Amino acid sequence: RPGPAGTTDFETTMSEEADMADTTQDAVSAPAEAGSGPDHPDQAQLAEKAATDAQEKIEAQALPIRAYLDQTVVPILLQGLSDLVKARPDDPVEYLAAYLMKHNPKNKK
Repeated sequence: RPGPAGTTDFETTMSEEADMADTTQDAVSAPAEAGSGPDHPDQAQLAEKAATDAQEKIEAQALPIRAYLDQTVVPILLQGLSDLVKARPDDPVEYLAAYLMKHNPKNKK
């Protein structure tokens, strides 16, 4: 359904989400006050990892749709489809779903 200036509701929503991510990124990027860091080195390491994870999530949300999919879903999906074609199971959707769950890079430890 066309939205403002010929855009679809989906495109408008994606644009609004990217704008919100930019605003959030500005807030996250604010420098910390001197001496306000954690006292324990492990806490500092955990805080740095949390900040890095948050920044990566913000950056992923700000990507255009195609770039986001190309970076997150397409590589594992292509591998799964390739495996699916080789196996030719009776239930290809179930097979692909199981493949994606088993090979999800976010679940690797």
